[in-house]
Amino acid sequence: QVLALPSSPPCSCLLAAHSDVEQRPGMDCSDPHEEERSNRSRDGEDHKQMKNQLNTEEKGEKELVGNNKEKRRESRRSGLIWRSGWALSERLAINVSGMRYETHLRTLAQFPDSLLGDPRRRSRYFDPIRNELFLDRNRACFDAILYFYQSGGRLRRPANIPLDIFMDELIFYELGEEIMNRFKEDEGFPKEEVSQLPTNEIQRKLWMLFEHPESSSGARIIAIISVMVIVVSILIFCLETLPDFRIEKDTREGQMHRHPSQPRNVSENVSPPTSVFQDPFFIVETICICWFSFELIMRFTCSPSKMSFFKDVMNIIDFGAILPYFVTLGTELAKDNDTSPTTSLAIIRVIRLVRVFRIFKLSRHSKGLQILGQTLRASMRELGLLIFFLFIGVILFSSAIYFAEADHNNTAFISIPHAFWWAVVTMTTVGYGDMYPQTVWGKLVGSMCAIAGVLTISLPVPVIVSNFSYFYHRETECEDRTEYTHVK
Repeated sequence: QVLALPSSPPCSCLLAAHSDVEQRPGMDCSDPHEEERSNRSRDGEDHKQMKNQLNTEEKGEKELVGNNKEKRRESRRSGLIWRSGWALSERLAINVSGMRYETHLRTLAQFPDSLLGDPRRRSRYFDPIRNELFLDRNRACFDAILYFYQSGGRLRRPANIPLDIFMDELIFYELGEEIMNRFKEDEGFPKEEVSQLPTNEIQRKLWMLFEHPESSSGARIIAIISVMVIVVSILIFCLETLPDFRIEKDTREGQMHRHPSQPRNVSENVSPPTSVFQDPFFIVETICICWFSFELIMRFTCSPSKMSFFKDVMNIIDFGAILPYFVTLGTELAKDNDTSPTTSLAIIRVIRLVRVFRIFKLSRHSKGLQILGQTLRASMRELGLLIFFLFIGVILFSSAIYFAEADHNNTAFISIPHAFWWAVVTMTTVGYGDMYPQTVWGKLVGSMCAIAGVLTISLPVPVIVSNFSYFYHRETECEDRTEYTHVK
């Protein structure tokens, strides 16, 4: 406010001053100078009063403006006003498919990069009429999501929620890649390792052809050829044991592995047996081994890391699949040495038995076999408990059936070890019928043995099925996320 001060008093003021002077007793009104001095002093006092009043008003206005500025500064300093317009001390209502939740904004603000922690992203789901967020999502999963904000980052999946559904909710709420990786680690997911590739262009193409069947159509063709060769090799292993083909083979092996000092039977045919190199099964086996060896050599030559190549279980299986052939080939080439006996026939047959493990080569091309192996490995504790319970049951019921059948003349349970076989086939509900109880007490023991076997086997089965389902969903989740990179 600006007040205009008059340079001279108005006329009415002068008249009042003159009249006042005239009415004062004891004053000499005849002196004009005295009267003028009196008027000037009155004017000075009025001017001082008006100036003091003006200064007081200006000071009050300045104090009011200063107080308002200080209040606004203090409010910003205390953090009560947020950029979204909502106070952090206020509560936010969240409606998840009809289930209403309430939480503080400062709880959600702990993770500003998530969907609920970012005001701009969550504003898309804000309902101004009801003054709440509406999310058409799984209600049971949101309990774990809200607990994640309340606990400051601890994420736990409810036991009644499937893994794939819960992971879909995590993706929707945008909790971040770090939280997702930590959750996968807690759930037992393998770390997503980047597949290594050779730097050389030719080696890289060959490596992709033989190691990654899903990488191209050419790799699929090579995988199909490999599977067909594995099947043919297993068929040859089975067909050569037929009686029509086994007589000549056993005769040849018997003469080949006879000690030189062992006399020949005069009734034995003196003609030398046909060489193994002329055996059709051996020829087909040689073709299969050539393919297996070529495949193994190509993968080893093109592998980006030779040390990792030898540590791979599948490569160890591939090497073990071709080893019996070369052992057999070495014994065949050394059979002309008559000065010392050749390798024992029993050892040769054991080595040939190792060929059956070629069937595990199919696991390289079968996700189902890989999941089965992971399930058995994860269920070793349950399988160990199953075997332990069966062992206790076999000992218990073998002893019981022996003493229950001891008074019977034609009993088949002549000892407790002889009763082990009966206890095993009874507890596993196989029941061959070669051994069975004949007395009343023996039949009662047999009934209890069968019931105990059913209960013992059925208890760990749900755990194994659950592990298989878990690994199956995990493999489905990870099969589309394979990445490849070059190794420098």
